[in-house]
Amino acid sequence: MFLKRLSIFLLIIFSAIKLNAGEKISSNEHQLNFYIGNFDFSDDKQKAILVGFQHQNENLIRDTILGNVSPITGGFFTENSAAYIYTGIEWNVDMGSGLTFTPSFAPGLYHEGDGKDLGHVLEFKSEVQFSYAASDNTSFGVSYNHVSNASLGDKNPGANSYMFNFIKNF
Repeated sequence: MFLKRLSIFLLIIFSAIKLNAGEKISSNEHQLNFYIGNFDFSDDKQKAILVGFQHQNENLIRDTILGNVSPITGGFFTENSAAYIYTGIEWNVDMGSGLTFTPSFAPGLYHEGDGKDLGHVLEFKSEVQFSYAASDNTSFGVSYNHVSNASLGDKNPGANSYMFNFIKNF
């Protein structure tokens, strides 16, 4: 069941990329971050494979006193039918030599499916990512996040996840 969903998800994403490839748009206007990893790896009973994506519109990047800030929107689902959609902000810190450090914060909506009960529908995702630019349009990275409801629910077990990222600018 999970492999079928993953196949459909990847087919939709790659079809969208293929359709956009023929359009004349500004270079590097959008960034898509595709990731796969292990949801709640620190809980042996609840850990699961996760697959997700994130979009960033480069036109909305702002230089602030806190650094280069931009809005993000994304989501992921797990092999246990849990799903999380979110929107928030990220900071892009150029570390030189093609390395980028990207912390982010995003509130979102969580559906547990057959997966872990995180205690509330409203959850907050804090993440750090390190990526390496293989070219002007392609980067590879690793990231770690924590999803928690900040004690809004009756319980707040949280979930820790790690992911491997493929980032494409187009």
